[in-house]
Amino acid sequence: MRVVLRKVTSTPLDFSLESNGISFKGHLEYYKGKLILLSANIKGSLKTQCDICGDEFCMDLSEKVEFLISDGLYEDDGSLNLDVVESFDGQVDMQELLNSEIELIKSDYHSCDNCKEQN
Repeated sequence: MRVVLRKVTSTPLDFSLESNGISFKGHLEYYKGKLILLSANIKGSLKTQCDICGDEFCMDLSEKVEFLISDGLYEDDGSLNLDVVESFDGQVDMQELLNSEIELIKSDYHSCDNCKEQN
């Protein structure tokens, strides 16, 4: 699902995606300048590997995600408290954003229930 950034206004634009049992639901709305605010929730179940024992397990996801999308190069003036994702073709690929967020979650430290009980 691709969204044309110049069509996003101050009226929230809802979106909803589902990929491999993980839902990505939220909205996009104009923030200021060339910036669009993305507010969403990621929910579902994700297969990942325990960082202690190495076994694969499913973890439940319920993550709130909020960041800005810049329509073009963003020059940081230090006034924002949110991460900024840059788009250089005037569009944002929501599936790509979901995939990136999943990879960020996977790269965090995770332990299975058995290892949590032992510690």
